[in-house]
Amino acid sequence: MTTRRQFIAGMLAAGLGPVPTWADAGSPAFLSAAKTASGDHVLVGLRPDLSEAFRIPLPTRGHAAAAHPNRPEAVGFARRPGTFALVIDCRSGQVAARMDAPTGRHFYGHGTFSRDGDLLFTTENDYEAARGVIGVWDVTRGYQRIAEFSSGGVGPHEMVLMPDGETLVIANGGIETHPDSGRAKLNIPMMRPNLSYCRLEGTVLDRVEPDSTMRRNSIRHLAVRPDGTVIFGMQWQGEAEQIVPLAGTHRLQEPLRLLEAPDQVWRDLSGYVGSVAASQSGDRVAVTSPRGNRVVEFDADGTFTTVSVHQDVCGLAGTDEGFVATTGNGLITSLTGQTMQQSELAFDNHLLRL
Repeated sequence: MTTRRQFIAGMLAAGLGPVPTWADAGSPAFLSAAKTASGDHVLVGLRPDLSEAFRIPLPTRGHAAAAHPNRPEAVGFARRPGTFALVIDCRSGQVAARMDAPTGRHFYGHGTFSRDGDLLFTTENDYEAARGVIGVWDVTRGYQRIAEFSSGGVGPHEMVLMPDGETLVIANGGIETHPDSGRAKLNIPMMRPNLSYCRLEGTVLDRVEPDSTMRRNSIRHLAVRPDGTVIFGMQWQGEAEQIVPLAGTHRLQEPLRLLEAPDQVWRDLSGYVGSVAASQSGDRVAVTSPRGNRVVEFDADGTFTTVSVHQDVCGLAGTDEGFVATTGNGLITSLTGQTMQQSELAFDNHLLRL
């Protein structure tokens, strides 16, 4: 007679065993890189009530993570100019795979999965040629690199899968860097940021740039509303005293639209937007500035609504009710003020909604 253990072993051998899900990792709603009070780097899962679901050690400082859409697996990217990324089993905390950038490349700290989770796309710098590249990795073959294509610009940073599941939107910041020069910006007088839209195989659908007065506004971070409207956040590389909008919206095949807010609101952001997000319903968008210690919210029409002050705030994610933000001094808060946690962790730049 077949025992229960033999039956389960046979099921697993046949690939018919239970498939692990994010519920097996404590049902996190958000992911963030962080640093502990003792200086260790970790990847943290946060539940909907903002309590910790897990805390997993990282070898170096993380920037952003990409979460597999189905199974409890996250790719942790080192901060630019990192040359490796770790695939982490969020149930066990073990490293499931390591991804190494090809020679002459480094990662930009962001990536995104295809809708079915079979492919991972990464933003990369081909630094000798001063061009942006999108790396394509086959998840089903242990995160093997299988292809690459142009990002459509220089300095690709964040990249998001559009709601159609077939298109990537890429924030090309326009800033040339090289590992030999650290994090120095090498082409500010000639920089040309853009948004590029590509099919998953690399076919370009659209590419749009700010006008000449905004060429030093590096497009860095993205969010997408359910209707396909892209929200982008920027970092100003021009004269510090010049007041410019630091966020905007775009729809495929249309011009860029800059969001409007009082000059004092933009001035208070100190030329720097660190994260952007859309609420789950799409009726609101928000941006953070860790340099300005501000979160600025807009309605669906792009009209400025509110600003709130939070020391060293950067991580931001949309929820059904609005937004959750994280800070470098350990605060995790819904911007409605209804839910709040204080942690000993110093949260890094980004908060990923699962």
